[in-house]
Amino acid sequence: MTKTPVKERSELMPGTLDMLILKTLTRGVMHGYGIAQHLKLLSEDMLQVEEGSLYPALQRLQLRGWVRSRWAQSENNRRARYYRLTPEGKRQLDQEITQFEQMMIAIERVMRTA
Repeated sequence: MTKTPVKERSELMPGTLDMLILKTLTRGVMHGYGIAQHLKLLSEDMLQVEEGSLYPALQRLQLRGWVRSRWAQSENNRRARYYRLTPEGKRQLDQEITQFEQMMIAIERVMRTA
């Protein structure tokens, strides 16, 4: 009997979580659980963001003025905090995407030659 290989979760590069949250919020207003589920779904379960990482990141982004939040009822009739991207957050996302792309190019150069 052959076993199906189990996907291993990957550790995010430092700073990547903020960028992924900001990018996710370009879709519209979402609560924390929705953000985590979106990342998990799109990454085919490779990115499973734990509450202990997600909520401090959302708080940090809010303190920097890149996201705003408000309390509202969720689809399950529970009180949830909903987050939205601010114009400052969109500008920051653009900067982070540029830096990330430059880093990926540098990594690719090393991987091709090493």
